[in-house]
Amino acid sequence: MDSRLYLPKLANPPKTVLEYLAMRFPHIDRQTWHERVNHEQIWFADGTMLQCDTPYRHGITVVYSRAVANEPESEESEIIVYQDEHILVADKPHGMVVTPVGNHVERSLLARLRRRTRLTELTPMHRLDRETAGIILFAVQTEGRKLYHRLFANKLVEREYLAVARLESVPPERIWNVANRIVQGEPWFRRRILPGDHPVNALTRIELREYRDGLGLFDLRPDTGKKHQLRLHMASIGFPIFGDLLYPEIREPRPEEPSLQLLAHRLTFADPLSGESRRFNSLRSLRL
Repeated sequence: MDSRLYLPKLANPPKTVLEYLAMRFPHIDRQTWHERVNHEQIWFADGTMLQCDTPYRHGITVVYSRAVANEPESEESEIIVYQDEHILVADKPHGMVVTPVGNHVERSLLARLRRRTRLTELTPMHRLDRETAGIILFAVQTEGRKLYHRLFANKLVEREYLAVARLESVPPERIWNVANRIVQGEPWFRRRILPGDHPVNALTRIELREYRDGLGLFDLRPDTGKKHQLRLHMASIGFPIFGDLLYPEIREPRPEEPSLQLLAHRLTFADPLSGESRRFNSLRSLRL
């Protein structure tokens, strides 16, 4: 995540903020600080970008992104579908994390959007796995976060996903209502369905919408939001999502295989601030 640094009152202050940063963090060379300024990776709490010659002034806060050496660029860019004073809706590509993690810092969706919009308080209201593409909602202002978080907590957001899976033929059933209990699996990054009669914590309605040349397009409507829920539920009915390397078993990618064909296609909700009906659709598509 972004780091914050308060500029203190000094007896002998440096001429510029950049000089202070170089003094404050001697393990980072001055050229690196200049590069971060040139790439708009340092700004003030009000969103103003730092310049190399910005004079030092105590009592203000500098915000900067934690850097990862030699972090590669993202292969595909996000799309801003909608933005106003309260919310921003982004369309995330496959393979991009939402918040900084590991060596995905500057190329995380949150860091890219904050840098692009200069909205330093921008915060995601829900999550998408790195492998999943599609629509994700952000709150622009701190004051509105609780209201939008509450929409998801109270299940007042209708979420629709699309997924592609291999099919040998059209199955006799076209609709599945999957309800079970998902718990931590092995290894730690996987989840599993707990067999037997246990309290349900994961529900998904799945419908086969289209069949073409050995592939099926499915509509998935989760009522809960457990990690890897859709991937597990698709595998549980015998149709693991095309490109899934974790379910039903961990495996290596096959030649010419696409990324996980799972898309957060649509979000629908009543805006808690305006009461307006909101509906946002992804501009991306799956390989069918």
